[in-house]
Amino acid sequence: MSLARTLVAAMAFGLGLSSAALAEDQTITIAYQTGFSPWTRAVASGEFNQIPGWKVEFRQFNSGAEIFAAIAAGDVQIGEVGSSPFAASVSKGIDVKAIYISGAAGEDEALVVRNGSGIETLADLKGKKLAAAPVSTDHFMLLSTLKQEGIKPDEATVLAIPQPEIVAGWTRGDIDAAFVWDPALGKLQETGKVILTAKQAAERGAVTFGALVATGDLVKEHADFVQKFVKIVDKYYRDQHDNPQNWSADSENVKVLSKFTGGKPEDIAARIKVSVYVPASDQASAQWLGGGEGSKLAAVLKDTAVFLKEQQKINAVLDSYAAFVDPRFVQATLASN
Repeated sequence: MSLARTLVAAMAFGLGLSSAALAEDQTITIAYQTGFSPWTRAVASGEFNQIPGWKVEFRQFNSGAEIFAAIAAGDVQIGEVGSSPFAASVSKGIDVKAIYISGAAGEDEALVVRNGSGIETLADLKGKKLAAAPVSTDHFMLLSTLKQEGIKPDEATVLAIPQPEIVAGWTRGDIDAAFVWDPALGKLQETGKVILTAKQAAERGAVTFGALVATGDLVKEHADFVQKFVKIVDKYYRDQHDNPQNWSADSENVKVLSKFTGGKPEDIAARIKVSVYVPASDQASAQWLGGGEGSKLAAVLKDTAVFLKEQQKINAVLDSYAAFVDPRFVQATLASN
C-alpha cells in the first residue's frame, strides 16, 4: 500500500468512515448504436459519469443483436436495442427490462432502393437482392414486407449482414435494396430512393420501436443508478419536444452530435425532425411501458416473437412478455419533472 493510501486509510479509521465510503466506483458499461437522437446526445454529454459512485464506460455496436450478445456475456448492462432483437433475445432467456423508449417508428429507418434497380413498387422486390442488419427491426420490417407482398422466401435474396457491410455491398453494386438506419440511410439515399419508411411499415402492421434496456440484475440491485440514468436521458427528450429550435443544424446540441458521430449537422437536424419520440407521459401509460400485461410493449414483443418463430428465427414464443417491461423509472422521472 502506498503512503498516500495508508494515510487515507488511517484518516478514515480515525473518522469512523465506513468501508463503503472508501470503495472504488462501480463500473457499468452502456451500449449505443450509430444514429442521431436525443439518446445519443445524452451519451455525448458525459453526464452519466457524474452519477456518484459510478464509472460509466461506453461501447458502440452496429446492431441490437450485437448488444444482446454482449449483455448475455455479461459485458454490457444497459443498451439501446430495437424491438425485434429484444423479442428474440428475451424469448431465448435473456433477462432485461425496457426502461425507456428511445424512438417509435418514424422516417429515421427506411427501405432504400438503388437507382436503376428497376424497383418502383414493393412488389418489384421479387427476384432482387435485399439486405438488412441481422435480427434487427429493419430485418423484421423487410421480412414482414415480403410476406405482405406475397413474395416467398425463395423468390428474393435477403442478406442479413451488419450495416457497414450493407454500405460496402451497395457501393460495389451487389445490393438492389436495403432497410437501414443512419448513417447508412443517408449514404444509400445518395444513389437511391426511399420506397417504405418504418412509420409506413408500422401502419401496414409491422410495428417496431427502439428501447433502452437494463439487465434484470442491474434493475434489482442498483435501481438508484437506473433512476438517475433515465432522468438524464429524459432531459434531452423533453428538450427536443419542448424546444425544437434547440435541435436545428446550427444548435449546440446538433454540433455536439456532429462531432460525436461524424455526421453532417444538416443531416442530423433533418433526421431528428422527422423521427418519432415518445413523451414520458405517454411512456408511463399503457400506450407504452405502463399497464403490465396490457402494455403496448408487451403486446408488440409477443407479436414480433410470433413472427420470428414463423420465420424460424427463434424456437419458442413466451406466454407473456410483460416481465420485460418496467415503467417505474419513467413514472418516477415524470413525477419529479
